[in-house]
Amino acid sequence: MTTADRWREQLAAWTIPEDILANAPESPWGFATECFRRRGEAAPPPTPTPTTRRALEALPEGGTVIDIGVGGGATSLPLAGRAGSILGIDAQADMLDGFLANAAAAGVEARGVMGTWPETAGEVEPADVVVAGHVLYNVAAIEPFARAVDTHARRRVVLELTARHPLDWMRDLWLRFHELERPVGPTAEDARAVLRELGFAVEHEDRVVAGERVSGGFGHREDAIHSIRKRLCLPADHDAEIADALGDRLREFDGVWDVGPVERTVVTLWWDPERA
Repeated sequence: MTTADRWREQLAAWTIPEDILANAPESPWGFATECFRRRGEAAPPPTPTPTTRRALEALPEGGTVIDIGVGGGATSLPLAGRAGSILGIDAQADMLDGFLANAAAAGVEARGVMGTWPETAGEVEPADVVVAGHVLYNVAAIEPFARAVDTHARRRVVLELTARHPLDWMRDLWLRFHELERPVGPTAEDARAVLRELGFAVEHEDRVVAGERVSGGFGHREDAIHSIRKRLCLPADHDAEIADALGDRLREFDGVWDVGPVERTVVTLWWDPERA
């Protein structure tokens, strides 16, 4: 079994069983635009993240950026001071609207393309730097994704993802409410192994994120709880129990409610195309 096959198999194990889905009061899929918009609005941290640093290293003054799975622009907008333009790709129209509004506020030229990658690759021209933040765990077939990224990057590809699956922190919740054991993998190290097996000279850097918001945050406590209830395929009468089970993973930062792990490791993967 290749590393790519193993990656695909481990991702498939995260599928929610049909009997749980059949009783879900609403779809567990999709993302809250509010969170991604807030992440894109947030000012860059005083110390640039490894993802930002690695992208800036390769980005010339006035250079171009493609951001795959752009959300609100949290991965690419920290590059706005140097980038001449940013092209954001996302499957949700409301995400693109939020990204374009955030880009305008940041004073950088921006354009949005709706769709998924690599399906939209033929619609966009290459850029100096291609970034994708927290996208790989939604990609079962890494090879076509990565090869299309590589051919569109003139100078560098920079990918960011959590060290473990982004829903790994909810393992105890699935066990408590559904008696369901969730998979252990895949991990960022598995992704790196796939990319290296495909021939990319991938470098990596880890950082521990603690004491700050994991998501962009919610304006109301009940909205944060609802986001987890939705993922767990549960009705609203479980809200109090969900809040109790979350404990300090449900918390408030300056009037904004966040939900997620108190600490996590984020991994930056990058490589320069051989033709660069």
